[in-house]
Amino acid sequence: MERKAGTAVKPGETELARQLEYIRAIRAENDAFAAENGRKKKFYSLAMGCQMNAHDSEKLEGMLDEMGFDRTDEETEADFIIYNTCCVRENAEQKVYGKLGWLKHYKETKNPDAVIALCGCMMQQETVLQTLRQKYRHVDIVFGTFNLYKLPELVATRMESGETVYDIWQEQREVVEDLPAIRHFPYKASVNIMFGCNNFCSYCIVPYVRGRERSRTPEDILAEVRRLAADGVKEVMLLGQNVNSYGKNLETPMTFAELLREIEKIPGLERIRFMTSHPKDLSDELIQVMAESQKICRHLHLPLQSGSSRILKEMNRRYTKEQFLALAEKIKAAVPGISLTTD
Repeated sequence: MERKAGTAVKPGETELARQLEYIRAIRAENDAFAAENGRKKKFYSLAMGCQMNAHDSEKLEGMLDEMGFDRTDEETEADFIIYNTCCVRENAEQKVYGKLGWLKHYKETKNPDAVIALCGCMMQQETVLQTLRQKYRHVDIVFGTFNLYKLPELVATRMESGETVYDIWQEQREVVEDLPAIRHFPYKASVNIMFGCNNFCSYCIVPYVRGRERSRTPEDILAEVRRLAADGVKEVMLLGQNVNSYGKNLETPMTFAELLREIEKIPGLERIRFMTSHPKDLSDELIQVMAESQKICRHLHLPLQSGSSRILKEMNRRYTKEQFLALAEKIKAAVPGISLTTD
């Protein structure tokens, strides 16, 4: 695509172009494989954990599709297996290790050329990386939460070298927009509005594995929602670790409530949802926007975490039980019939 003279290159565009070149090269190799063997290579994708991981996996799957892989729902049919991992719950980590034990047998007896990739929050922990290097050497590609867009390059490196590829970053370097994606539903889609978290609740690992808060520009968010609406999407879920703090780190600050007002104007879009909201940051402006909106669903997920103010203080949640209850009453009064959910 030619660029008009004097038009600035947007952050991430150069990196996107690099990854698309890798996609094209891998596609050529996979097409040659299909022509020679009478079948296309297949990929299996599994997302564990939160909605953010599920949306990230849509992008991973979109890139694999562009590389010439067909999707399969059976691991035993796959030539490329990718797990997008979660480290918030211990059972999710144990599930990964259990699957890796099975995959070692799969590679040894069924498909020695199968490629196994691991990514996501679990991979940001040094103890996990040490375990993988010591006990699970049949894993081929390992990357984390900050460089998801590099999957094509990592696949190409693995194909060329035949060696295990580890690519773990400790912080976000740039946000790459417009990655290919496979939506799981034709009528609804998720949209990241921000990444990371600054809250550092005492029990939570998310700020360490997802990094500090980084908001996408409203221009990029609105452009993505417009494209989705034009493609028939009726409902969007706006995602962030704490959507209520959206926009604070932008060059021109914008509140989450202001962003919602702009999204509401997009033709064709019928329903707007969002999560997760932190009670300490839920503003009167946001409550007013929810009350006035014709598109924001009458539902709010508002994590409580504990019914004890003492425990909440120990958790570093920065609100009391009484403040939470008062906020819930304020929301119910402003938005009659709203459904409040919590955890």
